[in-house]
Amino acid sequence: MALSYQALLTAIPVVLQAGNVPNIVGEAGIGKSALVAEVAEQMNAKLFTTVVSLSEKGDLAIPVPPLTSDSFIQTAAYGQLADVQYGYAHTLIEIIQFAEAHPQQPIIWFLDEFNRGTQAVQSELMNLVLQRTINTLKLPNQVKLVIAENPDASMAGFEASDYGVVAGDAAIKDRTVRLVMEMDPNDWLSWAQTTDENGQPNIHPLVQQFIGEDVTRLYQTDEQADLRATPRAWTRVSTNLMELEKLPAATRETIALDVFQGDVGVTLGLAFEQFLEQQAIRLTPAMLYDSQPVGAVVPAPTLKQFQTMSEPQKSTVLASCLALTTTYPLTDDRNAGRFLQLLQTLSQDGQFALVQQIGQNRELLKQLYTANIAKTSPYVTALYQYLQQVASWSNQ
Repeated sequence: MALSYQALLTAIPVVLQAGNVPNIVGEAGIGKSALVAEVAEQMNAKLFTTVVSLSEKGDLAIPVPPLTSDSFIQTAAYGQLADVQYGYAHTLIEIIQFAEAHPQQPIIWFLDEFNRGTQAVQSELMNLVLQRTINTLKLPNQVKLVIAENPDASMAGFEASDYGVVAGDAAIKDRTVRLVMEMDPNDWLSWAQTTDENGQPNIHPLVQQFIGEDVTRLYQTDEQADLRATPRAWTRVSTNLMELEKLPAATRETIALDVFQGDVGVTLGLAFEQFLEQQAIRLTPAMLYDSQPVGAVVPAPTLKQFQTMSEPQKSTVLASCLALTTTYPLTDDRNAGRFLQLLQTLSQDGQFALVQQIGQNRELLKQLYTANIAKTSPYVTALYQYLQQVASWSNQ
């Protein structure tokens, strides 16, 4: 049985608190690393990550020759012996130093791509996972281990897997708790809508909409079997799209398709580019805010183009504006005036939906409130007061 991302957020801490080692098994790119990062945040734990597939034999325990004469031991009958010490990977040094400095804070050491390391590397890590020791060093009690693996054909339910993995030792399978991670599109879409500390959604609204229309697109192999669309690939599409929206239209149109196809393959890349065409992506936040002449009023040609768009298209473009408030802050009079003017062209339902989205961004609301109190930015004040008015519609 497989668990969703949300279910694993509960299951992994349970396994850790029980003193066991979770082994997260899942396809590449479905969010295992993001999952462990969120678990660490949830547990208020310091996270350290080692990518085992990039490790070499000896990285964790390399013999260091004696450095002083005191390191040599003279025996009565057997000659001189060297008291050889061992060096440790820098991550391990950082973990020990952090543990000493913060003895009460949990630490998670994440060993990613565990079964993509060589057999020698896995063997070297064996005592770390099973006995919590490396040579004479013992891990502090506050250090919790989590490992992640890609499926291999020996695992139940993954008989057709073709990852280039090295089958793990039976002792690892016996001493860890295998938690199979499934890809749940609803989980991913919920996460995609979540905003960060700057009020920016994790995933561009247009990418959310594209996946929401057909959730099979979230994880799909290209027809040419060259590239695979994964949640991680769609995250790249999202960040690339945000940067593309800052470019002039002609430049963007020249490179956008190749960028998208480089992320998710020829077929899906083309489908996404055509979707953007249908959504009037040419009218970007940069065009709404930077079109000439400058000022708090949307130039007539841009406003006319905006007004000819459908209601969903208008909402999508303004949602994109909200996703770029770091680049185009609504606390700037010019941006506030234009956003307010465009917002008022939407239906009441469309306006209310956008204002609800703004309401989730507490930092932005705080900035608008401060500007409203100061009364130094008339368009920002007007926007804030209008947002309050729209928010009150729910009580009517």
